[in-house]
Amino acid sequence: MKSDKPAKKSKKDAAPATAKSTAPEKMKRDAYETALAKLHIELVKLQEWVVHKKLKVCIVFEGRDTAGKGGTIKAITERVSPRVFRVVALPAPTEREKSQMYLQRHIKHFPAGGEVVIFDRSWYNRAGVERVMGFCTEQQTRDFLEDVPLVEKGMVDSGIILIKFWLEVSEHEQTVRLKSRINDERKIWKLSQLDLLSYSRWYDYSRARDEMFRASDTGYAPWYSARTDDKRRGRLNIIRHLLSRIPYEDLPREKVVLPKRQKAGNYEPMTHGIKYVDEHY
Repeated sequence: MKSDKPAKKSKKDAAPATAKSTAPEKMKRDAYETALAKLHIELVKLQEWVVHKKLKVCIVFEGRDTAGKGGTIKAITERVSPRVFRVVALPAPTEREKSQMYLQRHIKHFPAGGEVVIFDRSWYNRAGVERVMGFCTEQQTRDFLEDVPLVEKGMVDSGIILIKFWLEVSEHEQTVRLKSRINDERKIWKLSQLDLLSYSRWYDYSRARDEMFRASDTGYAPWYSARTDDKRRGRLNIIRHLLSRIPYEDLPREKVVLPKRQKAGNYEPMTHGIKYVDEHY
């Protein structure tokens, strides 16, 4: 008589162990800050070269929601002059702007000599969020995708160095980041109703991105994608790539020596009472 007990499985029959993720461990803060400090020095050298040579640099940041565009732009600009590195983040168009040629409100922000202009989202809204969320017609999107390579060719021919970045985040990591915005009162302002609607349209955005790449990834204005599940690694890789795209030299500097301060002479401290902020810390 056969036993009702199930036969014991041999080691060969056992289910295979779950494969470990091949993604590198997320970068530690100390290592990130050390690497970023070195890149900041190079960005300052680049800034001086851009001013010296009157270069015109235009950097476009696009990508999925929560991919880290804002943090990357902050990492680029936090140690350089806002008079040279100018960030453009346009609000929704006014009724007047809606009646203009689509690219018109972006063109006025293009760089002059000695400037680096960074677009935190750009004219590519038409190929992404506007298309997916129904803010423009399919014909308007097709017209844009046909026209934008010609406009960018004109930009490059005029001497503008155009660099386009697409930041890519995984479905899992996007979910984690959106949940952190919901649960953190310091981040709740980053979460809009549009973000929630966009979250459910992952593959619509994927299709829109793919078509945008096919139409506008050109030899004179290519797209560069950056994986940003690890924000710190992503920022460093983007900054390093940016530096590699603009040939620059380390300009000589005169040695800086602090001059002596003047003597007090007949200066008398004022008697007017100074109001100080309360010192709670």
